[in-house]
Amino acid sequence: MADIFLHDLKPAEGSRFKKKRVGRGEGSGVGKTSGKGHKGAKARAGGNTSPTYEGGQMPLHMRLPKLRGPYAKTAMPIGPFRTFSTPVNLARLVVFEAGEVVSPESLVEKGIIKKRDERIKILAQGDLDRALTVQAHGFSAAAKAKIEAAGGSVEVLSA
Repeated sequence: MADIFLHDLKPAEGSRFKKKRVGRGEGSGVGKTSGKGHKGAKARAGGNTSPTYEGGQMPLHMRLPKLRGPYAKTAMPIGPFRTFSTPVNLARLVVFEAGEVVSPESLVEKGIIKKRDERIKILAQGDLDRALTVQAHGFSAAAKAKIEAAGGSVEVLSA
């Protein structure tokens, strides 16, 4: 077996390429303008535009509506955390009789919310004196405790 020495090591054939040296005379094929064409911003040193540059027209990020907080009703639904829930306080549930099921459909019928497909979160403002089965997308801890203390139950709906 042949001995291998440091001075014998060299890169694999074809793995290294010679760097093209531009601007070294007309005869080199890349002289004069060095492959950058004639004049203009992109021929100058440091002359490249940002990937978001749109030729002077109003950029996309400035044309889009702005987000005014992650939970604003007008916020764009981007990402998993930008959701809006319609708050419904316990005080609004006095229109239901004991033993009734409070669902998004029944809330629309009673005029408490406008649309059936709205996400609903039950909040604890007000008192509840009757046992109700409340179906909603979210509950505050205090609201859940008040509903269960009144003998009712809570059911969390999926989105």
